[in-house]
Amino acid sequence: MQASLKQLEEQALSLNAEERAKLAEVMLESLNAPIAEIEEAWAHEIEQRVAAYDRGDIPAYAAEDVFAEAKRIAK
Repeated sequence: MQASLKQLEEQALSLNAEERAKLAEVMLESLNAPIAEIEEAWAHEIEQRVAAYDRGDIPAYAAEDVFAEAKRIAK
């Protein structure tokens, strides 16, 4: 049977300070795992895009043109 969030909170608060600190560390680390995976995926995507640009497979646009288009779309 799964404990409810309230039950888990009560159990966690009954731990001593050292145990609560360890639990907090483990919980925080569990939140960072997906972020690390996302960052790795973006790093790979960036490498692929830079390589494609270097090969001439994708064009470059002047910043002024990009910002002008963004303003036009935002209106």
